Amino acid sequence: MNHSPRTTRTAVGCTLLVIALGAGVTGCGSDGNPLSAAPYDAADQIAFNGPSKGEKKADPDKPLEVTAEGSDGRITDVTAMDGRGRYVAGELSADGSRWHSTSPLAADAHYTVRVSTEDEDGAPGRKVLTFDTGKPLTKKRLKVAFGPQAGTYGVGQPITAELDQPVKLKAQRAVIERALKVESTPAAEGAWHWVDDKELHYRPKEYWPTHATIRVRSTLEGIKISDRLWGGSTKPLKLTTGDRVIAVTDASSHSMTVYKNGEAINDIPVTTGKAGFETRNGVKVVLGKQYFVRMRGTSIGIAEGSSESYDLPVYWATQVTYSGEYVHAAPWSVGSQGYANVSHGCTGMSTGNAAWFYENVRAGDLVEVVNSYGETMEPFGNGFGDWNLEWKNWRHGSALLKGNPEGPKPEDASRLRPAAV
Repeated sequence: MNHSPRTTRTAVGCTLLVIALGAGVTGCGSDGNPLSAAPYDAADQIAFNGPSKGEKKADPDKPLEVTAEGSDGRITDVTAMDGRGRYVAGELSADGSRWHSTSPLAADAHYTVRVSTEDEDGAPGRKVLTFDTGKPLTKKRLKVAFGPQAGTYGVGQPITAELDQPVKLKAQRAVIERALKVESTPAAEGAWHWVDDKELHYRPKEYWPTHATIRVRSTLEGIKISDRLWGGSTKPLKLTTGDRVIAVTDASSHSMTVYKNGEAINDIPVTTGKAGFETRNGVKVVLGKQYFVRMRGTSIGIAEGSSESYDLPVYWATQVTYSGEYVHAAPWSVGSQGYANVSHGCTGMSTGNAAWFYENVRAGDLVEVVNSYGETMEPFGNGFGDWNLEWKNWRHGSALLKGNPEGPKPEDASRLRPAAV
């Protein structure tokens, strides 16, 4: 909200009113201040580009504009909101003569616009305007599906948004990204990252707070993305987080230390990938758990009948990549656990330790591998390697933040730094 200095103008205005009306007449309100009077009707002071004469509804393609009429007043604030509670971002000129929207209007929506003004004496004025927008000309709608499913996850779980149609242009991506809202309690700064033309991931700068509530929603419905595409309705999502559980596997010392809320709660002898099958370094997010998995060498490219071929029943299996990397029971390698790396890429441990690990982690918890000769976990495409991107590089994947080192625009600030509610 923009305010101009009022002290001098208010004093002059009150003096003139006292002289004109005589002592004892409270033209400036009961305390002699024009700001204490009820706001006047500012209808004669403002104009806006609502529906044209003869039209019942406004064109949602056109930006909303409110202007001050004449020279005896100025606009001090404008709020515009539709029936779904979606605010329209806007900018007010320095002299208070014009306000215009900077975010698109929704089609087929009812808007309420509240305009605040002040006259040349500093007295406040108010005017409420309403209008409806027309329906979009095309029926083509973009659908968005949020993930994962509602539930409780570890503090490393990214949010996903799957689009049913590809979107390539940065300006169109910005419209979509601005409408995808993530709010956490406690608050956590975060950002969306475009994985490809149809998928976005959202993660905080750091891991999620423990025992947080995360709400994800879209305000894209009725918003124009392109001439042939408008936003459709999207089902909101609510997640919660549990404790901060991080398992750190040191491939060089053949050990795993499990931390819960910063405290080490277990040290486990393990074996990781041998030469040629080294376990990936980096941070991985637990994808899920299976009591029993049949593991075959052919699933990772080992030819049947070769010296490396295997076909094994595996129990207490916790999955960390789509390509088949697990933390699991490996009773056949107990003699090497804590001493040597003999697996084909998984992290193996005794049956008892694997059962303990299985029972004490959930999807979204974190498994970090260090000191392996393997490559670093891919950020995308093989599970959730999102945390292996530095924050500045993560921000580069945003259509709103890339090339904007000074931070988000005002209309994006609440989405990127959600306040506790």
